[in-house]
Amino acid sequence: MAVRRVLILTASYGSGHNEAARCVAAEVVRRGAEPLVVDHFRELVHPVFDRATRALYLTLLRRLPAVWGLAYALGDRLTSDSPLTFGASRMGARRLAAALERYAPDAVVTVHATPAVAMAALARAGGRVPPHTTVVTDFVAHAQWIAHGIDRYCVAAEEVGHDLVARGIPRDRVVVTGVPVRAAFATASDPREARRELGVPDDVPMVLAMAGSHGSVGRLPDVARALARAPRPLAGMLVAGHDHTLRATLERLAAGTSLRVLGFVPDVHRLMAAADIVVTKAGGMTLAEAMAVQVPLLFYGSLPGQERRNERFAAAAGVALVARRRADLDRLLDRALRDPELLEHLREAMRARGRPDAARAVVDLVLADCARAGVSR
Repeated sequence: MAVRRVLILTASYGSGHNEAARCVAAEVVRRGAEPLVVDHFRELVHPVFDRATRALYLTLLRRLPAVWGLAYALGDRLTSDSPLTFGASRMGARRLAAALERYAPDAVVTVHATPAVAMAALARAGGRVPPHTTVVTDFVAHAQWIAHGIDRYCVAAEEVGHDLVARGIPRDRVVVTGVPVRAAFATASDPREARRELGVPDDVPMVLAMAGSHGSVGRLPDVARALARAPRPLAGMLVAGHDHTLRATLERLAAGTSLRVLGFVPDVHRLMAAADIVVTKAGGMTLAEAMAVQVPLLFYGSLPGQERRNERFAAAAGVALVARRRADLDRLLDRALRDPELLEHLREAMRARGRPDAARAVVDLVLADCARAGVSR
């Protein structure tokens, strides 16, 4: 039997979608099938449109986050095929149809809302499309991800599934798999071993602070100041991501302290394994990775929109603390580092909620679709 081919459609708005795509692709390869990862906006819409809209997105997050929050909230009040979305559900659909003809995949996985609803539009128009699974990469349901014609939704948690069903998605099309994370997060190092590798002493708590690959969209300078003035000894690591200006700012703030500043870190699972608590904003992928490692979270600097809604989910689920103000950050950080029982409470909730095998669960379903349809190459 020929090798099965899985087309994975992603988008480069934030790092979470592409990371989910890579995790699914790696599992597809491990299972002996062939993944094809395509950036929907860059390859199926237009590279200039992709660059311009990503630049606009990052500018909004950095300078006008409230505007992004309003746009996100408005989008959640509209259906994905509403005239007020200005044809977003059909964006890239013509080239997507051509890509389906060219690549002839046995199944499609989408990890972003726009290619998901574009696939659904092709299905509703009577086009011949392979089985389509969409992976929702946040811990929330959003209207722009909802469309008739999507065969399956793989979601992060039961609450997301309930919300989708409440909005009209048939229950048998919703599966709680978790958000796909790299296998390294499921098999993270023993904390003591990770600390030895990083040169962190065992007799002080370690705090890891980060804000995604574009660190400047978070509030890491605030976190650096809070760690520098902490009333008890600690080991702190600040991850600036790809932002060199932010790294220079953090290095200036960390001068003369025990804090260490890093740039982009490809093996962040090692840092998480060594940490007693992670201070970060509430990205969906970060939340899924931390739950896989079972490292307590303190959210600070989460952006309006999906991150604030991820934050609310995490607080209600008992897997994270939430600081909205600088004073809250100081108070909650001090409390967490003084109260081992509180940190264990967060870990216990993560053990119950974490789904480190999400990529395997998603690919199980996708390959089973191919087998049921009798599709082979």
